[in-house]
Order: sequence, then C-alpha cells, then structure tokens
Amino acid sequence: MAEQITPRADDYGQWYQDVIRAAKLAETSPVRGSMVMPPNGYELWENMRDGLDGMFKATGHRNAYFPLFIPKSFLEKEAEHVEGFAKECAVVTHYRLKEEGGELIVDPDAELDEPLVVRPTSETIIWDTYSRWIQSWRDLPLKLNQWANVVRWEMRTRLFLRTAEFLWQEGHTAHATEQEAVDETRQMLDVYADFAQDWMAMPVIRGVKTASERFPGAVDTYCIEALMQDGKALQAGTSHFLGQNFARAFDCTFQNQDNEPEYVWATSWGVSTRLIGALIMTHGDDAGVIMPPRLAPVQVAIVPITRKNGDNEAVMDAARQMRDDLVADGVRVVLDDRDQYRPGWKFAQYEVEGVPVRLAVGPRDVENGTAEMARRDSGDKEAVSQREIAAHVRRALHEVQQGLYDRALAFRQQHTHTADTYDAFKAQIEEGGFVLMHWDGTAETEAQVKEETKATIRCVPFPGQFSGVDTEAPGTDPVSGAPSAGRVVFARAY
Repeated sequence: MAEQITPRADDYGQWYQDVIRAAKLAETSPVRGSMVMPPNGYELWENMRDGLDGMFKATGHRNAYFPLFIPKSFLEKEAEHVEGFAKECAVVTHYRLKEEGGELIVDPDAELDEPLVVRPTSETIIWDTYSRWIQSWRDLPLKLNQWANVVRWEMRTRLFLRTAEFLWQEGHTAHATEQEAVDETRQMLDVYADFAQDWMAMPVIRGVKTASERFPGAVDTYCIEALMQDGKALQAGTSHFLGQNFARAFDCTFQNQDNEPEYVWATSWGVSTRLIGALIMTHGDDAGVIMPPRLAPVQVAIVPITRKNGDNEAVMDAARQMRDDLVADGVRVVLDDRDQYRPGWKFAQYEVEGVPVRLAVGPRDVENGTAEMARRDSGDKEAVSQREIAAHVRRALHEVQQGLYDRALAFRQQHTHTADTYDAFKAQIEEGGFVLMHWDGTAETEAQVKEETKATIRCVPFPGQFSGVDTEAPGTDPVSGAPSAGRVVFARAY
C-alpha cells in the first residue's frame, strides 16, 4: 500500500490526496466539489461528533434542527452577513421538472415566489425562530446546537478542507447580557481547543481574528489555529460573539427583569469535517494516516497468522479470546479472519488506515501464550501476554495518544519563530510555520503583508501560549514603523 502514496517531501498536496484515497476516507463524487465518505471516513466523523456532542451537552447545550432552505430575504436582513456569503450561495428558484422533447427541463411555470438559499450557515433562519421563542428574561439563556450539512459554492475545492457541501455542527445561543454572551463565546472556544488537544492530539493556538477575518455579522470572532506538517496554518474552529446584530435584524427582544424591552445578545460557533483534514495533515506519514486512538474507528486490528491447509483452530481460538477480552474492556477492535488476503497485505492496509495498534498471533504465539503487538506511530513491536492483553493494549493506546500530541507540539515549537525586521519575516515565511511579528493594528499593513508575502494574520493570540515570548509586550511594526501593542501570529494558510 505504501508504494501508492506520494512521499510528503516530493509533493505534499498529492500525498494528502493519496492518503485519503488509500485509507478509504473519502472520494470525489459526480457532483462538483462534493465528496463521498466511505465507512472509514464517516465513522471517524461519527467519533468526532459523539465526542463533541458530549462536551456540548456537558456545558448545558441541547440539539435541535432547522430547515435546509432559507428565504433569500432573510439573508438580506443583516448587511455584513449577506455580503460575506452572497458569492457562495446555491439558490433554488424552481420546484418542478418536466419532460419536453424527450429531455427533462426546468418547468418555467414552477418558479418559486421567493428564491431559497441552500443553507450556508443558519444564523438567519434560527434568529427568525428565536424571535418567536424568546419573550422574557425567563426564556434565557437559550443554548442550542445543530448537526447538519451546509453548502458553500467553493470554486477551488479539496477533500475535507474545502468542499461545496460539508458536514458540521453550528451552535447558536441567546443571552440576556453582553458579558454572558462573551463568556459563552470563550467557553466554546475552550471546548474546541480541549477537543483538538485531548481527542485529536493536535495542539492549537487560541486567539481572536482581525476585523478583516471576522465572521460576517460578528462583533468578534475567536479561533483555534493548528500548524500542519507542510508549515501551513489551518483554522480548525471558530466561535463568534455576534453582539445584538442578528437580534436587531430579526427584532428579537425580551422583557428584562425591570420589565423593559431589550435586544438579545447572541453567539454562534462551529467546526466541520475540515477537522478530518487537520488530523490527516497533523499526524500522517509517508505510509498513510495515523489515527489518534480516542478517535480511531478501529483501535486494534487482530491478524491471525494461519497455515494453508493446516489446523488453525487454536490460533483462531486465541484470536477470538483476545477480541472478546478487548471488547469487554471497551476497545474498538476488528478480528480480520478473511482468508482471501495474506497477513502481509493486511498489515500494510492497517498501516495505511492508521489503526493505532495491531496484534498478530500465530502457532508459535499460541504455544508461548503471547501475541505480537505493533504500534502504528513508532512501528515498535513487542511480545505481550494473551491473558493480559487488555492491560497491554490500554497502555499502548494511551502511549500512542500522548505520543502523537507530544510529537505534534514539538513540531509546532520547532516551527514557531519571531521576526523583528520585515526582511527576516519574509525569509521565515518562505520556510513555513508560525511567525510572531509586531503589527500596528491597521488593515492597511495587514493587507500589504498579505499582498507581498501571501501570509495572513491567523489570530491575535491570547497571552501565555508561546514559551519565552510575551506577545503582549509593545514594540514597533517593522512594516509600517508605527507602534505596536503586541505580536500577532502570521502564517500562510489553507
């Protein structure tokens, strides 16, 4: 399997596509810009979804569902919102086809009274609903989340990272006070960061977006940023403080405790199947993807080493017993007893698919009461006791999970630099990674750097995230020569 994958050093973009194909995570579909997710990819998303869903519910959120189709007039109610999404909207104008001359055509008599936009995001339809649900301070806070698909008509697509249709979750909350909404926005950013680090084994930087990078209609957008192995940044999640913008647009008011009308304060936040792309590019190697154990659809693959035309019952009994012991311990395990594939082929396929731990058991292992345990992250192998297999696997899974995070964190630290001159900045950006440089806070300087280097401000980082660097210490912007309140994170990005 490994020979089907382009080495990262030769062509990182092709490597990414090859890994997705070889690991059976996704494939392009007949619909431009959309993807098919086979079980390997969809089960990974299910595990992400289930982990996040538990974290959302633990912080007091409930799930709901809102329509896929949004009246065009709804988007027009919030000026920044419609400007931000207008060029990406798919629009439904008719509701019927008819046959004419042996061909299906759009029936011109079936035009909708008002065009419907296929959901690019749900703020407008949800705040129209909230305006009916919220009447009094007693109705607040309202904290809902939706698991859904959205459509944004991207012109340049890449599997998981940027597709016309993708899966995601979007949280939408309503609050009685500004501070409560701001606290919610920060809390959900922390949830995303904890998920990225504890489940995905992917270190992230937390911060706030500049005005030019904000979500359309937001007062502030907070984000988590991760660094991929090619030195590019990837925005992995966002949480938006919407102020009262959408409440005003949809006339969503409540009677406060002084019996006075007041506009509701709002947030929204979301992550998508882009996280799968982030996982691949954070942990993958030239042999394929490497799955963090907490998210891996299969955590352990058991491969029996049987003899052709031999008595293999003892080997299969041992394999089945290990499988049962692991299932009882809560491990996601597969016993690969397919006889149409040789063990070596199976080993290679599980390596491509990134299964964290592989167990092999053959006649000699049965005699010794052992199995060979191999780790996907390091390739290390050891003989372990079959009777104590659950304890050995639990240890290995923990070590793989922690080891992947430690390795990704070390990579980020090695590829994070400071620059105090514009020439040094330009040179470092060519090398890739995060570059911490002073910024004067103006959109003009931000645009100049982007135009000249293709680097963007990924975020204004929260303090204390870079060892030995005080990003809040004032200085001078080396581009404009103007005073700077602190360093921001620049990088080229997906």
